[in-house]
Amino acid sequence: MTDPASGGSNPAAPTVDVTRPSIARVYDLFLGGKDNYESDRVLYRQIMEIAPEIPEWARENRRWLTRVVTWLAREARIEQYLDCGSGLPTAQNTHQIAQGINPSATVVYVDNDPSVIVHGQALLVNNDRTSFAAADLTDPAAVLADPAVTDAFDPTRPIALVQALVLHHIQDTDEAREIVAAYVDALPSGSYLAISHASNPRDGSEAAELSTAIEEKFKASFQSLNFRTPDEIASLFAGLDLLEPGVVRLFDWWPPGSEHDDDSAEGLRPDASLILYGGLARKP
Repeated sequence: MTDPASGGSNPAAPTVDVTRPSIARVYDLFLGGKDNYESDRVLYRQIMEIAPEIPEWARENRRWLTRVVTWLAREARIEQYLDCGSGLPTAQNTHQIAQGINPSATVVYVDNDPSVIVHGQALLVNNDRTSFAAADLTDPAAVLADPAVTDAFDPTRPIALVQALVLHHIQDTDEAREIVAAYVDALPSGSYLAISHASNPRDGSEAAELSTAIEEKFKASFQSLNFRTPDEIASLFAGLDLLEPGVVRLFDWWPPGSEHDDDSAEGLRPDASLILYGGLARKP
């Protein structure tokens, strides 16, 4: 994979607008990646002035994803994964986690960000169990009808749908619920839904003030951003059986029956650590 941002000298892919920040590339920056441009770095520096903890949050989301997919592959024996809004390929992707446990696991990534498409399609070269759909996750019918999805999955067997840190980019909450429901309705019984989501309690607390400041800074570039309350995030799982511990902050989400500690949260302000929530649910 080439690095278009290394040293700022390599030419960008023709379909990639480098003058506007990409949420996928900014998130890649939070994870220490190099696939970004100056427009992304400007927004990154602005966010870091408000909340220098954000790179840790990005890494915590990856740790949460690792726990979720590990449990799905090992305990639930799920072999099919649909990762919507996957972002730029980086360490500990869904396919690396799932296939590290079960080499026959099949993973399809979905994203419509041009930068992600350029890099994501590189996954096809070296891994015949991983594919990429250049599609808009807000159009479930189109995603589910994409050849990358239909060719990869057996629709009669359970599928794990992963929507990590993407649904807060859908402004209208009713629309977000409808989109999630459309995916879930199409999944067979025994499938799972994993969601992580930025939260704003909107209760006047320090966490709410910090969430609002971050949200407003991001909205200058991403108009549809909407940090939801924990109850609103929980409503995205309507009709499903939530696994314990339910919809909680990512630091507190661990698979049922597992032992854990809070070392990963060390050094973070308590209120700030409440901003990212997640959950995992099973379709009856």
